[in-house]
Amino acid sequence: MSTEIRLAMLGMIEGNGHPYSWSGIINGYDPEAMALCPYAAIPSYMGRQPLESVRIPGARVTHIWTDDPADAPKVAAASLIENVVTRPEDVIGQVDAVVIATDDGTDHVRRARPFVEAGLPVFVDKPMATTLEELRQFVEWHRAGRILLSTSGMRYAPEMRADFSSLGDLRWITSFTCKTWERYGIHALEAVEPLTGPGFLTVTTQGGPDGDIVHLTHRSGVRITLGALHDAYGSFGAVHLYGTKGEQALKLTDTYHAFRGQLVAWIDMLRTGRRPLPFEETVELMAVIIAGIRSREQGGRTVAIADILAEA
Repeated sequence: MSTEIRLAMLGMIEGNGHPYSWSGIINGYDPEAMALCPYAAIPSYMGRQPLESVRIPGARVTHIWTDDPADAPKVAAASLIENVVTRPEDVIGQVDAVVIATDDGTDHVRRARPFVEAGLPVFVDKPMATTLEELRQFVEWHRAGRILLSTSGMRYAPEMRADFSSLGDLRWITSFTCKTWERYGIHALEAVEPLTGPGFLTVTTQGGPDGDIVHLTHRSGVRITLGALHDAYGSFGAVHLYGTKGEQALKLTDTYHAFRGQLVAWIDMLRTGRRPLPFEETVELMAVIIAGIRSREQGGRTVAIADILAEA
C-alpha cells in the first residue's frame, strides 16, 4: 500500500450523493463546483466547515465511476478527483482499496465481487446486505480472509456518543429515520447499537404504505422501537433514551463529522488492520434488517434473530 492510500469511489444511484460528500471530505473540494451538487444538503453541511480543514490526511480518492457516466465528471470537479474511468474494474491495479457508494443492499455482491476477487479491501455503503443470499456471500468472503467493512455514519455521530450514565439503566430506546426500512433502517439501528452492544433477540414489524415501525428485544432487557416513515425527512436522526433515572432526546445535527468519523475509521483500518467493530456485529445488524423485512412480509409475525443468523 502506498504512503497515501489511493481510493476508488464507485457507483451512484438516485437518492444517494455519497460520491460527492465522501470524496469531498477525504480530498477537500471546490466550493463552486460543489454548489452544483444535486443534493443541496451536501454543500450546506460541507460549507459550515473551514474550507482548509476539509481533508483526511494520508488518503485520497483518485478514481471515480458512476452508474450514469454523465455524473462522474461533475463529482470529479466538485471533489477534486483526478481520474474518471469508463468501467469500475478499470481501477484494479490503480488503487489500494475501493468504496462501493450505493445504498442498495440487494446489489452489493455484484458490485463488490470484482474487487473482492482481486484482493482489494472493500468498503460497502450501508446496508451491506438486505437479503440472505447477499449476506451469505459477504460472510463467505469474510471467512476467506477478504477485507470488508460496512457501517452507517450514525455510529460516529458526535451527538450519539455522549455519556448517558446519568440516565441510569436504559429501559427503552426509540430511533427514527425517513425513507424505507430496507434502505435507511440501518441508520436508525446503528445509532443505538453502540449503546446496547450486540445481542438482539427478536424483531416485530408493523408495516404500512407510509413505512414501518419495528420493535426489537435485546438480551440486556432494553426495548427498542425503530421508525422508518418514508416522507418524514425533518425527523431523520432523532433518538430518545429512557432510563431508570432520566430520559434524554438526541438529534443528529452534525452530518459532516458523522461521515468524517466513518471514513477515518475505514482509512485507519486500511492502515493498521484493526477493525472499528467485529464483522460479526455487522452480520447481526444485517440480520435485524432482514428479520424486519420478513416480519412485515409475514403480517407482523415476531422473527427470531437466531433463526436469520442460522440461515446466513
